Amino acid sequence: MQRLVMPGDGGRSWTVVDDEGLPVEPVESYLAYLSAIERSPNTVRAYASSLKFWFEFCARRGVAWDRAGVEDVARFVADLRAPAENVIVLEASASRRAPATVNRHLGALFGFYDYQARDGVGLAGGLVAWRRSGRGGFKPFLHHVTKGRPVRTRPISLRVAHHLPATLSAEQIGALVAACDRLRDRLLLAVLAETGMRVGQALGLRHADIASPAREIRIVPRTDNANDARAKCHSVHTIPVTAGLIRLYSEYLFVEYGDFDCDYVFVNLWGRPVGHPLRYQAVAGLVARLRVRTGIDFHLHMFRHSHATDLIRQGVPIELVSKRLTHASVVTTSQIYLHLSAADVAAGLVRAGVWPASEARP
Repeated sequence: MQRLVMPGDGGRSWTVVDDEGLPVEPVESYLAYLSAIERSPNTVRAYASSLKFWFEFCARRGVAWDRAGVEDVARFVADLRAPAENVIVLEASASRRAPATVNRHLGALFGFYDYQARDGVGLAGGLVAWRRSGRGGFKPFLHHVTKGRPVRTRPISLRVAHHLPATLSAEQIGALVAACDRLRDRLLLAVLAETGMRVGQALGLRHADIASPAREIRIVPRTDNANDARAKCHSVHTIPVTAGLIRLYSEYLFVEYGDFDCDYVFVNLWGRPVGHPLRYQAVAGLVARLRVRTGIDFHLHMFRHSHATDLIRQGVPIELVSKRLTHASVVTTSQIYLHLSAADVAAGLVRAGVWPASEARP
């Protein structure tokens, strides 16, 4: 894999090169297509990684990429799941990659072949261009003979066990915020905990996005963030916040931010380059330090999960939770957060008046 800087706008992208250092043309054309339709650099990087694995696999097996079939993909899945060479297998179920990770690689692979099929590349075994018809048989993807929108299905995927989102307790969140040495870091964690923002959304915040008198923060999707932060939403979202969060922001500006001439809220105040927008790597360093100080094993996305779960447990309608999380669809919110525990279900029944309050579980 090779990182690229796009000519003209300076945008960042990725490609895959061969043993001679030359771009692999079919991969390059697909990744360029993803960049052209404004997929995030992180998405392009993930797809580049998956296709790197696939082309390495094809080279080892002597399979031409444009002659591969379903059986080759099945062997590719087995290769991805095989334990690392330096691992002694104690359990038959041991594997190198989780099913969800393998499915992400397959998603990139089938997206790549779907793109190539539209360019006229013949694929053995109908690798991607298939969909299930109304009677249960298979017909070509472009053969529109049934009513409604055609549904594409992958020939191969692994079953992924659903796990409840990992969350933090209020006490743990308080301990993490208190363990921060700097107001900037304390503000970052407080913003994530109170709003449920993604880290990229917080790192992309400008001072103009914070309306202190109205106690509101706007999440604005931008593609030109100097720190590569991505909002992962397609429209502007306005989130109400508490007066306490606004006071912490004001204190941060007065005590630490000072006279820095930068539009970004979160900037390098001590590390180099001073005054530049804070990057993901610097935040990863903060997380590592807080893990050591508090003994809490966490990642920042757990603040988002905790916020959403807490809102649902308090009876906030899922539509409002979805809007606050800037999800494009309430279905996404439901799939992630409505798999609550038995205690959560019991509490919901009490709130709805179906059960008496005595049935509420601690």
